[in-house]
Amino acid sequence: MTVGGGPALLHGLPPILDVGVRILILGSFPSPASLAAEHYYAHRQNQFWRLLGVLLCEPLPVLDYADKQRSLLKHHIGIWDAYRQCRRQGALDAAIQSAEVNDFLRLREEAPQLQRICFNGRTAGKFAVWFQKAGYQTIVLPSTSPAYTLAFERKVEFWRAAGLGEMAPD
Repeated sequence: MTVGGGPALLHGLPPILDVGVRILILGSFPSPASLAAEHYYAHRQNQFWRLLGVLLCEPLPVLDYADKQRSLLKHHIGIWDAYRQCRRQGALDAAIQSAEVNDFLRLREEAPQLQRICFNGRTAGKFAVWFQKAGYQTIVLPSTSPAYTLAFERKVEFWRAAGLGEMAPD
C-alpha cells in the first residue's frame, strides 16, 4: 500500500508486558502478516514461537495468541518492538523508513523487574547501547525471521545461551 507515491505509515503493536517481566525480547517492527493478524510473529515461516516453545517446554506454536501471551508472561518474558511506527514496503528491516522509536522509558514503570533485553536480530540490536546505559543486560540474538537462514538448531543454541530457557514459570 502506498500513499503519495511512498510506503504508507504503519503503526506497531502494543507491548506484551506486566510487572513480572524480567526478560524483554525486542524486535524491530512487525511484519505485514503480524500487523494484519494483530499479533507478534504471525508469519507462518517465522521461527519465533517454535523456538520459544522449545526453550520453555511449552506448545507455543499450537496455542492461540492469548494463550501464547499468557505463557510468555508466566515465564517472565515480554515482547515489544524498537519502532512504534515507520514506513516500509514489504517485510524486510532494510526497507524501514521514517521510523519513530517506542517510549522505552515506560519500561521502568510497566516492567519494574526487567533485567535483560534480548534483541531479535541486528536491526533491533542497534538499541543495545541505549539499554546498557539505562542499566539493563543486553544480548543481540540471531533473528527468528525466515530471511535469516541460520539453521534452527543453531538459533536455539544462541537463544538458550541468552538464558531464555531458564525463566521458571510461576
